[in-house]
Amino acid sequence: MELLENIKQNAASLKKRIVLPESFDERTLKAADTAYEQGIAEIILIGKKEKVLADAERLGLKNIDKIKITDADSSDKTDEYAELMYNLRKHKGWTKNKSYEFLQNPLYFSVMMIKAGDADGEVAGAANATGNVLLPAFQFIKTAPGIKVVSGAFLMFLKDKQFGENGLMLFADCAVHPDPDAEQLAQIAVSTGQTARVIAGIEPKIAMLSFSTKGSASHELVDKVVKATEIAQRTAPDMQIDGELQADAAIVEAIGKKKAPGSKIAGQANVLVFPDLQSGNIAYKLVQRMAGAEAIGPILQGMAAPVNDLSRGCSVSDIVNLIAITANQASMK
Repeated sequence: MELLENIKQNAASLKKRIVLPESFDERTLKAADTAYEQGIAEIILIGKKEKVLADAERLGLKNIDKIKITDADSSDKTDEYAELMYNLRKHKGWTKNKSYEFLQNPLYFSVMMIKAGDADGEVAGAANATGNVLLPAFQFIKTAPGIKVVSGAFLMFLKDKQFGENGLMLFADCAVHPDPDAEQLAQIAVSTGQTARVIAGIEPKIAMLSFSTKGSASHELVDKVVKATEIAQRTAPDMQIDGELQADAAIVEAIGKKKAPGSKIAGQANVLVFPDLQSGNIAYKLVQRMAGAEAIGPILQGMAAPVNDLSRGCSVSDIVNLIAITANQASMK
């Protein structure tokens, strides 16, 4: 797929340091081997070096011995990370002993590498639940300045090229925030627009979705989308954002012209922002399964540094793709 190849090529030029905390997972090791071979990023594996190398030899991997492998017991930075953890959380009763204890968890060690400036991003989740991946990131990396909500966007590659940008669309939020308020929904829209520009390389045309188009229905749920649209437009005046729009008005030109005449987005949208997680998650899975679309993600948005969460059913290529995406996100800092 041309876009993914472009993402990988750009990642290779950036030379970002991406940490993979799940070195015990065979898919992760294979992805690390591939990413190193393709030069997508500087890979850091968290784990016991002897075990990682033994696993790599068993799997016939040729590059793992060239990759940095570290953990809390072998790193000369562990004391520094423990001190940093303590200073960041001591107001909540955190102790230095607790810091050393938590650093034994590769997910926490990875996050502290990023916080200390020794890594640029993280990819995990092949063997850990989403909550386990995100909690350390929320505690120590936190959100980007001016952003209060983390969200998850999917790159949707559709077989029907009439939709979006030659078949490419972005859907959000499909992964994180169950019920965003208007301000949070506006931030999701702006964050997804930035992802469209930096990762997908397209100029976003953002539709704020609802069951109403331009006042065709009256309800507090519609009011939320209307308010979110206004906030997003003020926040990012350089982006094309419109709403509230029904899904057909957003993506079908003839319907968009009829329901929302004068709108520059109606019928032209390449970014769909759903009013809540239920609708977003349902929509991307329906499009993926019933329309045969390829869904890449979720790409987590809004963090001060990129931390991306895989599905536990992911493939090796899924991990490689997300490593490349994470490297590109790191350039947004």
